[in-house]
Amino acid sequence: MSDARESDLERSQARRLLQAWETPRGWRYWSAVNNSEVGLWYTLTAFAFFLFGGVLALVMRIQLAVPEYDWLTHDQYNQIFTMHGSVMMFLFAVPILEAISIMLLPEMLGARDLPFPRLSAYGYWCFLIGGVFVCGSLFFDAAPRGGWFMYPPMTTQYQDGVGVDVWLLGLSFIEIASIAAAVELIVGVLKCRPPGMRLNLIPLYAWYILVVAVMILFAFPPLIAGDVLMELERAMDWPFFDVSRGGDPMLWQHLFWIFGHPEVYIVFLPSIALVAMMVPTFARTPMAGYGWIVLAAVGTGFLSFGLWVHHMFTTGIPGISIGIFSAASEAVAIPTGVQIFCFIATLLIGRVKRAVCLQFVLAGLATFIIGGLTGVMVAIAPFDYQAHDTYFIVGHLHYVLVGGTIFPIVAGFYYYYPFVTGKRLSERLGNLAFWLMLIGFNVAFFPMHLSGLIGMPRRVATYPSGMGLEIPNIISSIGAFVLGLGFVVLLWDVFRPKSKQPLVRRNVWDAGTLEWSGEVPDQPWGIRSIPIIQSRYPLWEQKNLLEDIDRGKFYLPDAEEGRRETLVTSAVDAELVHCLRVPGPSFLPFWAAVFTGGVFIFSTYHWWTAAGVCAVMSFCTIVTWLWTGTAEIPEKPTKSVGMWQSLPLYVSGPSAVGWWAMFITMLGDMTAFMSLVFGYFFYWTVHEEFPPAEWDGAEVYGPGTLWPMVGVALGIMAWCAVMLARKSNRSDRSIAFYGAAIIGIVCSLLSALALFYGPYQNGMDPTQHVYTSSTAVLLLWTILHLVLGGVMLAYCIARRIAGRMDRQHDADLVNVTLAWHFIALTTVITGATVALFPWVAR
Repeated sequence: MSDARESDLERSQARRLLQAWETPRGWRYWSAVNNSEVGLWYTLTAFAFFLFGGVLALVMRIQLAVPEYDWLTHDQYNQIFTMHGSVMMFLFAVPILEAISIMLLPEMLGARDLPFPRLSAYGYWCFLIGGVFVCGSLFFDAAPRGGWFMYPPMTTQYQDGVGVDVWLLGLSFIEIASIAAAVELIVGVLKCRPPGMRLNLIPLYAWYILVVAVMILFAFPPLIAGDVLMELERAMDWPFFDVSRGGDPMLWQHLFWIFGHPEVYIVFLPSIALVAMMVPTFARTPMAGYGWIVLAAVGTGFLSFGLWVHHMFTTGIPGISIGIFSAASEAVAIPTGVQIFCFIATLLIGRVKRAVCLQFVLAGLATFIIGGLTGVMVAIAPFDYQAHDTYFIVGHLHYVLVGGTIFPIVAGFYYYYPFVTGKRLSERLGNLAFWLMLIGFNVAFFPMHLSGLIGMPRRVATYPSGMGLEIPNIISSIGAFVLGLGFVVLLWDVFRPKSKQPLVRRNVWDAGTLEWSGEVPDQPWGIRSIPIIQSRYPLWEQKNLLEDIDRGKFYLPDAEEGRRETLVTSAVDAELVHCLRVPGPSFLPFWAAVFTGGVFIFSTYHWWTAAGVCAVMSFCTIVTWLWTGTAEIPEKPTKSVGMWQSLPLYVSGPSAVGWWAMFITMLGDMTAFMSLVFGYFFYWTVHEEFPPAEWDGAEVYGPGTLWPMVGVALGIMAWCAVMLARKSNRSDRSIAFYGAAIIGIVCSLLSALALFYGPYQNGMDPTQHVYTSSTAVLLLWTILHLVLGGVMLAYCIARRIAGRMDRQHDADLVNVTLAWHFIALTTVITGATVALFPWVAR
């Protein structure tokens, strides 16, 4: 082919790609779902919440600058204190790193987009609506005031108003966004890599994000389960934490800190992931100890789930438990140290180029090490007894979180700003911001260790004079404002006008990873053609890679059908599997988030009719989204994707990204359910008689044995019918499929009815005792899942009737069958727990 004809072909391919991936304009811009736009919205919104939380911190430091100051009332201080912690942990620390990942990960992996762009958009809108709702409560004197940890009974029996409900329901809504992003990121890393990029070649950032997303999947559901229990107690008087009716506030601490301590590493690891991308770039050499860093990241994630009692040493738990969790808390320092030493080794063996980015990286590592050392101190139980409720812990926490999270994120802002905008931030302003932040941070938080050792308690609105706390507190307040001034400089640098500033050259940092292959200015398609990857730093080690990408020499150089497409590869070896068509712009995720938010927001005020209407509208919107945007039967079975390769346009089962999404979602769902089961057996361990024969002079009635076991039998029958329906569909026996599916629906609904009828017939009262309430919540959870399972089967029937599902194109039914495996397991566990365990225990 002549050069002229080849050039014409490349231009026509690029034109079609641009048309397929073009970002909507005008008011339709907000219907965009591609990762670059959603990631940018996410990042800016999370940063706005960070600034809001920072202002609240400065307000607290004004209050604490001098003793016995009454600028704020105790109630106002408690609201601001609670909102500061909640905003920083739930609205910034996790979302900002998910936002950055949504924006960067596809380019790092050489993918056109993540596999579920509308899910990312839905998560963003949930995050925005929930965040505004929670933060807005502060301006109406309705904010939560029980601390970001919300310990009962303070939040269940001694607080009036809706503040606690705002926290419980608002943040549960926001957690939907976090779990949605985790599903997107796990599937993206495992299934949307370019061919050749085996697991041992993926960027370290992708490894870290994979570990963190899995941690979110197992850490957030226990908190959601705890939120459900506390809201049921507040709204319906089910006594999970009421000691007078057998409840125990310690259950909340267990569920909260099963989330809370992994949360520290959930926010730390992605920040270290940014460090792992920047250090090799500025050292001009590949990362030393790649395999050790991966193992350390996985080890950190694993160990973090064994540390939650680290926060409960002073609650009276047995000494053997304290010893075990103290040892685990010490052990987590080992993989953390491995990662830091690998970064230091890379800098030592490389030819380091100075930059503001690297200054923030080094400052982050140094401050995190200080926080880690004080963390080792509080992991030792005798010291923790003395320091637990003092400002020493506040200083330790901020050295870990700011050092391990904020400084690397600021470094990432300077590093990836040219990636997003094509312009660079000022090195001069960056140096000024760096020194203001570094000095301000240490001046603000280092004296808190001294304040704590003197005896200043945390979570107090003021303190008496004459204790030696005046000087440390005024120094801390001055430092906080210097730190804030540093962020003002950063903010000005980010948003100052740059129209006259020239665009940077391509790959401005001379990095070796794939995200810097993009053109300047960047094109909406992400990458011109999807390359074959043979190394960890392909831009350094694969010759002519950028030229071949730009000329469309690799996969998917064109969009002949005008559709948005990316490649799906195998999870381990990144072998080609199929060509995935991802949906384009839509307002459906926005409206689904609005209606879902309405359910949570209206429920906060017990406006049940409005909440019910929103639930129906949310259900209809999500069904419309699924009906029109998933499992589409293509116009042809295969497609040429370039390089003489043809791939199927439709797959089902483990080869499909939808199957992986369903599996991951159900794992999170099962984790929440097992947290409720954990609560049931926790009460058994703290009561001499559980279930009790009577309480406060009245008999305690459970659900009995017969009807729960009938419910289990019917649930198993429903599962068998689902399996038969799938087999019949594969055999193209339509009558048998419809019959089996209808039987499955009937059995699932009858199973739910039987589980309800048992406690109803026996007169079980969920408000009487924690045994009846914990039994009721397990039954309620299972009933809802059985009904949902029936709805999913009805959806599959409708899809087949409409011609959107057949024997070859059965992804919907395969995914529903996978969900039913978990529903059946949930039903069996619930039946065994509520029907058989009381009989065995007695």
